[in-house]
Amino acid sequence: MADTYEVVVLGGGTGGYSCALRAAGLGLKVALVEKGKVGGTCLHRGCIPTKAFLQAAEVAEHARTAGEYGVRATFDGVDILDLLRYKDQIVTANWKGLQATMKARGVETIAGSGRLKDARTLVVSTEDGERTITASKALVLATGSTPRSLPVEGAEIDGETIVTSDDAMTLDRVPERPIVLGASAVGVEFATVWHGWGAQRVTLIEALDALVPREDADTSKALARAFKRAGIDVLTGAKITKVEKGDGEVRVWTEDGKSFEGDLLMVATGRRPVSEDMGFEDAGVSLEAGFVTVDELCRTGVSWDGGAQYAVGDVIPTLGLAHASFQEGFLVAEHVAGLRVRPIDYLGIPRVYYSHPEIGAVGYTEQQLREEGIEYDTATHPFSHNARAMMMRGTGHVKVLAAKGNGPVLGIHVVGPHATDLIAEGQLIYNWEALPTEVAEFIHPHPTLTEAIGEAHLALAGKPLHG
Repeated sequence: MADTYEVVVLGGGTGGYSCALRAAGLGLKVALVEKGKVGGTCLHRGCIPTKAFLQAAEVAEHARTAGEYGVRATFDGVDILDLLRYKDQIVTANWKGLQATMKARGVETIAGSGRLKDARTLVVSTEDGERTITASKALVLATGSTPRSLPVEGAEIDGETIVTSDDAMTLDRVPERPIVLGASAVGVEFATVWHGWGAQRVTLIEALDALVPREDADTSKALARAFKRAGIDVLTGAKITKVEKGDGEVRVWTEDGKSFEGDLLMVATGRRPVSEDMGFEDAGVSLEAGFVTVDELCRTGVSWDGGAQYAVGDVIPTLGLAHASFQEGFLVAEHVAGLRVRPIDYLGIPRVYYSHPEIGAVGYTEQQLREEGIEYDTATHPFSHNARAMMMRGTGHVKVLAAKGNGPVLGIHVVGPHATDLIAEGQLIYNWEALPTEVAEFIHPHPTLTEAIGEAHLALAGKPLHG
Protein backbone atom coordinates (compact mmCIF):
# COMPACT_ATOMS: atom_id res chain seq x y z
CA MET A 1 0.00 0.00 0.00
CA ALA A 2 1.30 3.45 -0.93
CA ASP A 3 1.27 6.32 1.57
CA THR A 4 -0.36 9.30 -0.11
CA TYR A 5 0.42 12.94 0.62
CA GLU A 6 -0.64 16.08 -1.18
CA VAL A 7 2.98 17.21 -1.54
CA VAL A 8 6.01 14.92 -1.58
CA VAL A 9 9.46 16.54 -1.57
CA LEU A 10 12.57 14.56 -2.50
CA GLY A 11 15.52 16.24 -0.79
CA GLY A 12 15.78 18.22 2.43
CA GLY A 13 18.12 21.06 1.45
CA THR A 14 17.14 24.72 1.37
CA GLY A 15 14.86 24.38 -1.65
CA GLY A 16 13.22 21.21 -0.40
CA TYR A 17 12.62 22.14 3.19
CA SER A 18 11.43 25.67 2.39
CA CYS A 19 8.87 24.19 0.01
CA ALA A 20 7.78 21.63 2.61
CA LEU A 21 7.45 24.22 5.38
CA ARG A 22 5.49 26.69 3.24
CA ALA A 23 3.20 23.97 1.88
CA ALA A 24 2.49 22.69 5.37
CA GLY A 25 1.81 26.25 6.51
CA LEU A 26 -0.79 26.50 3.76
CA GLY A 27 -2.59 23.45 5.13
CA LEU A 28 -1.27 20.78 2.78
CA LYS A 29 -0.27 17.30 3.90
CA VAL A 30 3.47 17.07 3.28
CA ALA A 31 6.17 14.40 3.35
CA LEU A 32 9.86 15.15 2.89
CA VAL A 33 12.32 12.39 1.97
CA GLU A 34 15.98 12.93 2.90
CA LYS A 35 18.79 10.38 2.92
CA GLY A 36 21.07 12.48 5.13
CA LYS A 37 20.29 15.37 7.45
CA VAL A 38 17.67 18.01 6.71
CA GLY A 39 19.35 21.26 5.85
CA GLY A 40 21.36 19.81 2.98
CA THR A 41 24.64 21.17 1.67
CA CYS A 42 24.01 24.73 2.83
CA LEU A 43 23.60 23.88 6.49
CA HIS A 44 26.04 21.00 6.84
CA ARG A 45 28.78 21.48 4.21
CA GLY A 46 28.29 24.91 2.67
CA CYS A 47 26.83 28.28 3.62
CA ILE A 48 26.72 27.93 7.39
CA PRO A 49 29.98 26.12 8.25
CA THR A 50 32.04 28.12 5.75
CA LYS A 51 30.76 31.38 7.20
CA ALA A 52 31.71 30.16 10.65
CA PHE A 53 35.21 29.56 9.26
CA LEU A 54 35.22 33.03 7.72
CA GLN A 55 34.14 34.61 11.00
CA ALA A 56 37.10 32.93 12.68
CA ALA A 57 39.36 34.23 9.88
CA GLU A 58 38.07 37.76 10.45
CA VAL A 59 38.79 37.51 14.18
CA ALA A 60 42.30 36.28 13.35
CA GLU A 61 42.80 39.24 11.02
CA HIS A 62 41.67 41.63 13.75
CA ALA A 63 44.24 40.14 16.11
CA ARG A 64 46.95 40.38 13.46
CA THR A 65 46.20 44.04 12.64
CA ALA A 66 45.20 45.23 16.11
CA GLY A 67 48.22 47.52 16.34
CA GLU A 68 46.83 49.65 13.50
CA TYR A 69 44.01 50.63 15.85
CA GLY A 70 46.20 51.25 18.87
CA VAL A 71 45.19 47.95 20.44
CA ARG A 72 47.82 45.61 21.86
CA ALA A 73 47.18 42.07 20.71
CA THR A 74 49.05 39.22 19.10
CA PHE A 75 48.04 36.46 16.71
CA ASP A 76 49.46 33.10 17.75
CA GLY A 77 47.62 30.93 15.22
CA VAL A 78 44.41 28.92 15.40
CA ASP A 79 43.52 25.78 17.35
CA ILE A 80 41.95 23.80 14.54
CA LEU A 81 40.15 21.34 16.82
CA ASP A 82 38.55 24.14 18.84
CA LEU A 83 37.67 25.89 15.60
CA LEU A 84 35.99 22.75 14.26
CA ARG A 85 34.04 22.44 17.52
CA TYR A 86 32.91 26.07 17.18
CA LYS A 87 31.77 25.39 13.61
CA ASP A 88 29.96 22.21 14.64
CA GLN A 89 28.12 24.03 17.45
CA ILE A 90 26.74 26.56 14.96
CA VAL A 91 25.68 23.83 12.52
CA THR A 92 24.13 21.63 15.21
CA ALA A 93 22.14 24.49 16.74
CA ASN A 94 20.68 25.38 13.35
CA TRP A 95 19.98 21.73 12.50
CA LYS A 96 18.13 21.09 15.76
CA GLY A 97 16.12 24.25 15.24
CA LEU A 98 15.18 23.19 11.72
CA GLN A 99 14.11 19.73 12.89
CA ALA A 100 11.92 21.27 15.57
CA THR A 101 10.35 23.63 13.04
CA MET A 102 9.59 20.79 10.63
CA LYS A 103 7.93 18.81 13.39
CA ALA A 104 5.95 21.80 14.66
CA ARG A 105 4.64 22.55 11.14
CA GLY A 106 3.49 18.96 10.66
CA VAL A 107 5.95 17.95 7.92
CA GLU A 108 6.62 14.21 8.03
CA THR A 109 10.34 13.66 7.47
CA ILE A 110 11.19 10.23 6.06
CA ALA A 111 14.82 9.13 6.40
CA GLY A 112 15.90 7.21 3.33
CA SER A 113 16.98 7.27 -0.30
CA GLY A 114 14.18 7.94 -2.75
CA ARG A 115 13.89 6.89 -6.37
CA LEU A 116 11.13 7.77 -8.82
CA LYS A 117 8.85 4.87 -9.66
CA ASP A 118 6.69 7.01 -11.90
CA ALA A 119 5.74 10.67 -12.30
CA ARG A 120 4.12 10.95 -8.86
CA THR A 121 5.53 8.04 -6.87
CA LEU A 122 8.72 7.45 -4.89
CA VAL A 123 10.15 4.19 -3.64
CA VAL A 124 12.12 5.02 -0.50
CA SER A 125 14.78 2.70 0.92
CA THR A 126 14.74 3.12 4.70
CA GLU A 127 16.32 1.25 7.59
CA ASP A 128 13.06 -0.68 7.94
CA GLY A 129 12.80 -1.62 4.29
CA GLU A 130 11.17 -0.09 1.23
CA ARG A 131 8.30 2.36 1.49
CA THR A 132 6.20 3.70 -1.38
CA ILE A 133 5.15 7.37 -1.25
CA THR A 134 2.65 8.90 -3.65
CA ALA A 135 1.89 12.58 -4.30
CA SER A 136 -1.64 13.63 -5.15
CA LYS A 137 -0.90 17.30 -5.98
CA ALA A 138 2.85 17.76 -6.33
CA LEU A 139 6.07 15.80 -6.41
CA VAL A 140 8.99 18.18 -5.88
CA LEU A 141 12.53 17.21 -6.92
CA ALA A 142 15.09 18.92 -4.69
CA THR A 143 18.04 16.54 -4.82
CA GLY A 144 20.73 19.22 -4.71
CA SER A 145 24.30 19.11 -5.96
CA THR A 146 27.76 17.81 -5.19
CA PRO A 147 31.27 19.22 -5.89
CA ARG A 148 32.60 18.67 -9.40
CA SER A 149 35.80 16.75 -9.87
CA LEU A 150 38.63 18.01 -12.08
CA PRO A 151 38.96 16.02 -15.33
CA VAL A 152 42.74 16.33 -15.33
CA GLU A 153 45.46 13.73 -15.02
CA GLY A 154 46.40 13.13 -11.37
CA ALA A 155 43.58 15.26 -9.93
CA GLU A 156 41.61 12.44 -8.30
CA ILE A 157 40.04 13.56 -5.01
CA ASP A 158 41.52 11.75 -2.00
CA GLY A 159 40.15 13.90 0.83
CA GLU A 160 43.64 14.57 2.22
CA THR A 161 45.93 16.24 -0.29
CA ILE A 162 43.42 16.84 -3.07
CA VAL A 163 40.12 17.95 -1.59
CA THR A 164 36.75 19.47 -2.28
CA SER A 165 34.91 21.97 -0.12
CA ASP A 166 33.09 19.03 1.50
CA ASP A 167 36.41 17.58 2.66
CA ALA A 168 37.58 20.96 3.92
CA MET A 169 34.73 21.05 6.41
CA THR A 170 36.48 18.44 8.56
CA LEU A 171 40.13 19.00 7.68
CA ASP A 172 42.08 18.73 10.96
CA ARG A 173 44.96 20.98 9.96
CA VAL A 174 45.57 24.44 8.57
CA PRO A 175 47.32 23.95 5.21
CA GLU A 176 50.54 25.92 4.99
CA ARG A 177 50.62 26.30 1.19
CA PRO A 178 47.14 25.62 -0.20
CA ILE A 179 46.41 25.89 -3.91
CA VAL A 180 42.80 26.68 -4.74
CA LEU A 181 41.45 25.96 -8.23
CA GLY A 182 38.45 28.13 -9.09
CA ALA A 183 37.72 31.72 -8.09
CA SER A 184 33.96 31.78 -7.72
CA ALA A 185 32.36 31.85 -4.26
CA VAL A 186 33.89 28.66 -2.82
CA GLY A 187 37.35 29.46 -4.12
CA VAL A 188 37.64 33.07 -2.97
CA GLU A 189 36.09 32.23 0.39
CA PHE A 190 38.49 29.39 1.20
CA ALA A 191 41.44 31.47 -0.02
CA THR A 192 40.27 34.06 2.51
CA VAL A 193 39.82 31.46 5.26
CA TRP A 194 43.24 29.87 4.98
CA HIS A 195 45.00 33.20 4.57
CA GLY A 196 43.23 34.50 7.66
CA TRP A 197 44.15 31.41 9.65
CA GLY A 198 47.81 31.99 8.97
CA ALA A 199 48.76 29.92 5.91
CA GLN A 200 52.25 30.81 4.70
CA ARG A 201 51.17 31.17 1.09
CA VAL A 202 47.80 30.87 -0.63
CA THR A 203 47.64 30.43 -4.41
CA LEU A 204 44.35 31.00 -6.24
CA ILE A 205 44.09 29.85 -9.87
CA GLU A 206 41.14 30.63 -12.15
CA ALA A 207 40.68 29.37 -15.73
CA LEU A 208 38.70 32.44 -16.80
CA ASP A 209 40.18 35.91 -17.04
CA ALA A 210 38.87 37.33 -13.75
CA LEU A 211 38.11 36.48 -10.15
CA VAL A 212 34.37 36.01 -9.42
CA PRO A 213 33.90 35.93 -13.22
CA ARG A 214 30.12 36.33 -13.25
CA GLU A 215 30.33 39.68 -11.46
CA ASP A 216 30.97 43.22 -12.64
CA ALA A 217 34.47 43.70 -14.06
CA ASP A 218 35.24 46.51 -11.61
CA THR A 219 34.28 44.23 -8.71
CA SER A 220 36.65 41.54 -10.00
CA LYS A 221 39.48 44.05 -10.32
CA ALA A 222 38.90 45.45 -6.83
CA LEU A 223 38.96 41.97 -5.30
CA ALA A 224 42.15 41.08 -7.19
CA ARG A 225 43.84 44.24 -5.87
CA ALA A 226 42.75 43.48 -2.32
CA PHE A 227 44.00 39.88 -2.53
CA LYS A 228 47.33 41.07 -3.92
CA ARG A 229 47.75 43.56 -1.05
CA ALA A 230 46.91 40.79 1.41
CA GLY A 231 49.59 38.54 -0.07
CA ILE A 232 47.34 36.00 -1.80
CA ASP A 233 48.87 34.87 -5.10
CA VAL A 234 46.29 35.16 -7.90
CA LEU A 235 46.56 33.68 -11.39
CA THR A 236 43.70 34.15 -13.87
CA GLY A 237 43.29 32.87 -17.41
CA ALA A 238 45.18 29.71 -16.47
CA LYS A 239 43.94 26.19 -17.19
CA ILE A 240 45.34 23.24 -15.27
CA THR A 241 46.63 20.43 -17.45
CA LYS A 242 48.31 18.10 -14.96
CA VAL A 243 48.42 17.39 -11.23
CA GLU A 244 51.10 15.36 -9.49
CA LYS A 245 50.81 14.26 -5.88
CA GLY A 246 53.71 13.29 -3.61
CA ASP A 247 54.09 12.62 0.10
CA GLY A 248 52.08 15.47 1.56
CA GLU A 249 52.90 17.61 -1.46
CA VAL A 250 51.11 18.49 -4.65
CA ARG A 251 52.21 20.19 -7.85
CA VAL A 252 49.99 21.55 -10.62
CA TRP A 253 50.91 22.55 -14.18
CA THR A 254 49.13 25.11 -16.34
CA GLU A 255 48.82 24.90 -20.11
CA ASP A 256 51.56 27.52 -20.56
CA GLY A 257 54.04 25.27 -18.75
CA LYS A 258 54.08 27.02 -15.37
CA SER A 259 53.96 24.91 -12.21
CA PHE A 260 52.95 25.58 -8.61
CA GLU A 261 53.72 23.61 -5.46
CA GLY A 262 51.66 23.30 -2.30
CA ASP A 263 50.71 20.97 0.51
CA LEU A 264 47.02 20.86 -0.42
CA LEU A 265 44.96 21.31 -3.57
CA MET A 266 41.32 22.34 -3.33
CA VAL A 267 39.19 21.73 -6.39
CA ALA A 268 36.56 24.49 -6.34
CA THR A 269 35.48 24.39 -9.97
CA GLY A 270 31.75 24.30 -9.34
CA ARG A 271 29.06 21.81 -8.43
CA ARG A 272 27.07 19.29 -10.47
CA PRO A 273 23.42 18.35 -9.94
CA VAL A 274 22.48 15.11 -8.20
CA SER A 275 20.18 13.48 -10.77
CA GLU A 276 21.80 10.22 -11.84
CA ASP A 277 20.33 6.79 -11.14
CA MET A 278 17.22 8.21 -9.50
CA GLY A 279 14.68 7.23 -12.12
CA PHE A 280 14.18 10.78 -13.34
CA GLU A 281 14.29 10.15 -17.08
CA ASP A 282 12.28 6.91 -16.79
CA ALA A 283 9.55 9.00 -15.13
CA GLY A 284 9.54 11.51 -17.98
CA VAL A 285 11.82 14.15 -16.46
CA SER A 286 13.92 16.01 -19.02
CA LEU A 287 17.61 16.51 -18.17
CA GLU A 288 20.20 18.77 -19.76
CA ALA A 289 23.81 18.33 -18.62
CA GLY A 290 22.36 16.63 -15.55
CA PHE A 291 20.10 19.55 -14.64
CA VAL A 292 16.32 19.15 -14.55
CA THR A 293 14.74 21.47 -17.10
CA VAL A 294 11.84 23.53 -15.77
CA ASP A 295 9.58 26.37 -16.87
CA GLU A 296 9.28 29.77 -15.18
CA LEU A 297 7.18 28.26 -12.39
CA CYS A 298 9.66 25.43 -11.71
CA ARG A 299 7.45 22.80 -13.38
CA THR A 300 9.19 19.90 -15.11
CA GLY A 301 6.42 19.44 -17.66
CA VAL A 302 5.40 16.10 -16.14
CA SER A 303 1.86 16.08 -14.78
CA TRP A 304 -1.15 13.91 -14.00
CA ASP A 305 -4.83 14.50 -13.38
CA GLY A 306 -4.92 16.90 -10.45
CA GLY A 307 -1.18 17.26 -9.97
CA ALA A 308 2.22 18.11 -11.39
CA GLN A 309 5.90 17.66 -10.87
CA TYR A 310 8.29 20.47 -9.90
CA ALA A 311 12.03 20.91 -9.26
CA VAL A 312 13.88 23.47 -7.13
CA GLY A 313 17.35 24.30 -5.86
CA ASP A 314 20.70 23.15 -7.20
CA VAL A 315 19.19 20.43 -9.40
CA ILE A 316 17.83 23.12 -11.76
CA PRO A 317 20.09 25.48 -13.75
CA THR A 318 19.49 28.71 -11.86
CA LEU A 319 21.78 30.60 -9.46
CA GLY A 320 22.78 27.77 -7.13
CA LEU A 321 22.30 30.02 -4.10
CA ALA A 322 20.49 29.02 -0.91
CA HIS A 323 18.31 32.12 -0.81
CA ALA A 324 17.31 31.56 -4.45
CA SER A 325 16.29 28.03 -3.44
CA PHE A 326 14.16 29.43 -0.60
CA GLN A 327 12.31 31.59 -3.12
CA GLU A 328 11.81 28.65 -5.48
CA GLY A 329 10.48 26.52 -2.65
CA PHE A 330 7.96 29.18 -1.68
CA LEU A 331 6.90 29.73 -5.28
CA VAL A 332 6.17 26.01 -5.79
CA ALA A 333 4.28 25.60 -2.50
CA GLU A 334 2.12 28.63 -3.17
CA HIS A 335 1.43 27.58 -6.76
CA VAL A 336 0.36 24.11 -5.62
CA ALA A 337 -1.91 25.69 -3.00
CA GLY A 338 -3.62 27.75 -5.69
CA LEU A 339 -2.19 31.13 -4.77
CA ARG A 340 -1.22 33.69 -7.38
CA VAL A 341 2.53 33.61 -7.98
CA ARG A 342 5.01 35.48 -10.16
CA PRO A 343 8.03 34.01 -11.93
CA ILE A 344 11.31 34.75 -10.17
CA ASP A 345 13.50 37.52 -11.57
CA TYR A 346 16.88 35.94 -10.94
CA LEU A 347 18.67 39.21 -11.69
CA GLY A 348 16.83 40.60 -8.66
CA ILE A 349 18.30 38.00 -6.28
CA PRO A 350 21.41 39.22 -4.42
CA ARG A 351 24.67 37.45 -5.19
CA VAL A 352 26.99 37.41 -2.20
CA TYR A 353 30.58 36.35 -1.56
CA TYR A 354 32.06 36.29 1.94
CA SER A 355 35.65 36.89 0.92
CA HIS A 356 37.62 39.70 2.55
CA PRO A 357 36.62 42.16 1.18
CA GLU A 358 33.04 40.95 0.83
CA ILE A 359 31.01 41.24 -2.35
CA GLY A 360 27.31 41.88 -2.80
CA ALA A 361 25.62 42.39 -6.16
CA VAL A 362 22.15 42.59 -7.65
CA GLY A 363 20.92 43.26 -11.17
CA TYR A 364 22.95 43.69 -14.34
CA THR A 365 26.72 43.94 -14.61
CA GLU A 366 28.20 46.57 -16.89
CA GLN A 367 29.32 43.80 -19.26
CA GLN A 368 25.74 42.51 -19.57
CA LEU A 369 24.35 45.97 -20.32
CA ARG A 370 26.89 46.40 -23.10
CA GLU A 371 26.16 42.96 -24.54
CA GLU A 372 22.41 43.69 -24.58
CA GLY A 373 22.87 47.15 -26.04
CA ILE A 374 21.21 48.91 -23.11
CA GLU A 375 22.29 52.53 -22.68
CA TYR A 376 23.17 53.38 -19.12
CA ASP A 377 24.74 55.84 -16.71
CA THR A 378 27.06 54.79 -13.93
CA ALA A 379 28.54 56.22 -10.75
CA THR A 380 31.03 54.77 -8.30
CA HIS A 381 31.67 55.82 -4.71
CA PRO A 382 34.87 54.47 -3.12
CA PHE A 383 34.91 53.31 0.49
CA SER A 384 38.10 55.35 0.87
CA HIS A 385 35.75 58.37 0.97
CA ASN A 386 33.51 56.86 3.67
CA ALA A 387 34.43 57.69 7.28
CA ARG A 388 33.05 54.46 8.74
CA ALA A 389 34.94 52.35 6.22
CA MET A 390 38.11 54.33 6.93
CA MET A 391 37.78 53.40 10.61
CA MET A 392 37.60 49.73 9.55
CA ARG A 393 40.52 50.00 7.06
CA GLY A 394 37.93 49.09 4.44
CA THR A 395 38.62 49.14 0.71
CA GLY A 396 36.47 48.76 -2.39
CA HIS A 397 33.50 50.69 -3.70
CA VAL A 398 29.79 50.92 -4.45
CA LYS A 399 28.94 51.05 -8.14
CA VAL A 400 25.46 51.86 -9.47
CA LEU A 401 24.19 51.33 -13.01
CA ALA A 402 20.97 53.02 -14.18
CA ALA A 403 19.12 53.37 -17.47
CA LYS A 404 20.37 56.46 -19.25
CA GLY A 405 18.75 59.77 -18.40
CA ASN A 406 17.63 59.06 -14.81
CA GLY A 407 16.02 55.77 -15.73
CA PRO A 408 15.53 52.98 -13.16
CA VAL A 409 18.48 51.45 -11.37
CA LEU A 410 19.66 48.37 -13.28
CA GLY A 411 22.47 47.10 -11.08
CA ILE A 412 24.23 47.70 -7.77
CA HIS A 413 27.67 46.27 -7.02
CA VAL A 414 29.32 46.49 -3.63
CA VAL A 415 32.82 45.29 -2.84
CA GLY A 416 34.04 46.19 0.61
CA PRO A 417 33.24 45.85 4.32
CA HIS A 418 29.90 44.18 5.10
CA ALA A 419 28.91 44.16 1.42
CA THR A 420 26.80 41.03 1.99
CA ASP A 421 24.61 43.01 4.39
CA LEU A 422 24.60 46.28 2.45
CA ILE A 423 23.26 44.63 -0.70
CA ALA A 424 19.87 44.15 0.98
CA GLU A 425 19.17 47.82 0.30
CA GLY A 426 20.37 47.30 -3.24
CA GLN A 427 17.83 44.52 -3.71
CA LEU A 428 14.98 46.83 -2.69
CA ILE A 429 16.23 49.57 -5.02
CA TYR A 430 16.55 47.24 -8.01
CA ASN A 431 13.35 45.28 -7.49
CA TRP A 432 11.25 48.39 -6.95
CA GLU A 433 12.73 49.90 -10.12
CA ALA A 434 13.70 53.01 -8.19
CA LEU A 435 15.19 56.02 -9.95
CA PRO A 436 18.56 57.44 -8.82
CA THR A 437 16.81 60.71 -7.98
CA GLU A 438 14.40 58.83 -5.71
CA VAL A 439 17.16 56.96 -3.89
CA ALA A 440 19.07 60.23 -3.55
CA GLU A 441 16.25 61.41 -1.28
CA PHE A 442 16.84 58.55 1.19
CA ILE A 443 18.51 59.74 4.38
CA HIS A 444 21.33 57.41 5.34
CA PRO A 445 22.56 57.68 8.94
CA HIS A 446 26.01 59.19 9.42
CA PRO A 447 28.62 57.82 9.80
CA THR A 448 27.68 54.42 8.36
CA LEU A 449 28.74 52.20 5.51
CA THR A 450 25.27 52.60 3.99
CA GLU A 451 26.15 56.17 3.08
CA ALA A 452 28.31 54.79 0.26
CA ILE A 453 25.14 53.49 -1.43
CA GLY A 454 23.48 56.86 -0.93
CA GLU A 455 26.51 58.75 -2.23
CA ALA A 456 26.67 56.73 -5.45
CA HIS A 457 23.02 57.52 -6.13
CA LEU A 458 23.56 61.18 -5.24
CA ALA A 459 26.27 61.30 -7.88
CA LEU A 460 23.95 59.73 -10.49
CA ALA A 461 21.27 62.24 -9.53
CA GLY A 462 23.67 65.08 -10.27
CA LYS A 463 24.25 66.24 -6.71
CA PRO A 464 27.37 64.49 -5.37
CA LEU A 465 28.38 65.14 -1.79
CA HIS A 466 31.71 63.61 -0.78
CA GLY A 467 32.59 61.95 -4.07
